[in-house]
Amino acid sequence: MARNEGEGSDGAPPRRGRPRSIETANAILESAYALMAATGLAATTIDAVARNSDVSKMTIYKWWPSREALLIDAFLHHAAQMLPLPPESSGTPAARARRHAAAYAEALQGEFGKVQLAVISECISKTGSAELFYARYLQFRRDALLEMIAAGQKDGSILAQGLPEDLYDAIYGGLFYRYAFGIAPVTPAYARNLVDLVLRPKD
Repeated sequence: MARNEGEGSDGAPPRRGRPRSIETANAILESAYALMAATGLAATTIDAVARNSDVSKMTIYKWWPSREALLIDAFLHHAAQMLPLPPESSGTPAARARRHAAAYAEALQGEFGKVQLAVISECISKTGSAELFYARYLQFRRDALLEMIAAGQKDGSILAQGLPEDLYDAIYGGLFYRYAFGIAPVTPAYARNLVDLVLRPKD
C-alpha cells in the first residue's frame, strides 16, 4: 500500500470540475479532518466544513461528488502526511514493511484509528459497502505495498512464498481486526513481530 503528490495527495482519483487552488483544497481537507476528529462524523457536514474552511458549499460540491468522498479524501490527506509510504531508498522491503506496519499500529491508538473506523462505517451505512473507501484510499496504498513485498520476494530478502496480496492482507487485516474488535493491544512491537512472522525476512 509510486505516485506523485499531484494525484490527490496520495493517489486518489482525479476530481470533477475546474482546477483547484491547492491552498483552498488543503484548507477544506484539513478542516474536514479536524471536525471529524473533534466532533465526530455526524457533525462533519458540508455546511460545517464550508464554514470552518471559509469557502462556499458550491466550491466543495464542485470538487467532491459527495460528503462521503470528501470525508475519505480528508482522511487520505491526513494519512499521507502521518503515514507516508516508505521510499525504496529507506531500506530492504522487509525493513520498510516493519517500519510502516509499526507506524500504522501506533496511529491506530490515537484519533487516526477512530476516524478511520468511523469513515469506513459511514461508507458502509450510506452505500452498503466499503467500496468507495477502497477505491479512493486503500487501493493505491495497498498496491504500493504489494509491489514492495513482491520486490522482496524477487530479490530473496523475503522468504514467504504466498501471493503478495495474501501476505499484505494477513498483516494489515490482522492489525485492523485486532484493533476494531479490541481483542488485544495493537502496539508497534506487535506489528513488527507480525511482519516478521508473515514475511519471514532474511534480515
